[in-house]
Amino acid sequence: MPQAQIEFLSPPGAIKPTGTWSVGVRTGDFVFVSGMRGIDPKTNTPVEGDAARVRQAFSNMKTIVEAAGGSLRDAARLVVYVTDMNRHRPLVNAMQEEFWSGGPYPPRTIVEVRALNQDDIVEVEGTFYCPVKG
Repeated sequence: MPQAQIEFLSPPGAIKPTGTWSVGVRTGDFVFVSGMRGIDPKTNTPVEGDAARVRQAFSNMKTIVEAAGGSLRDAARLVVYVTDMNRHRPLVNAMQEEFWSGGPYPPRTIVEVRALNQDDIVEVEGTFYCPVKG
């Protein structure tokens, strides 16, 4: 049985990792996107405003999956971490409505956590089914 190859993703327009991690990988027909936060890829710093930050997190995820030949509609699973469920879950829902144009929506787990890197408010990671074209 052939060993699966892992392609590390670092597309133009993506954020730069702040540590020992990659923004995403492709292995076979699956793309795994690391936890994306509301980081402006031009400055590698968090954007201002809660809604703008949640939107940027999804936009950063979109950049990576599109570079791998997929789209947000190829999401097989999302995991969202928020620091305040009551305040940020409605923003996550609104951004999903915006990015998925009213559905259908991928399976999602949303978890409230005590803290995120750089005191951020949201982090979203995803698994995408993007068959290799060829």
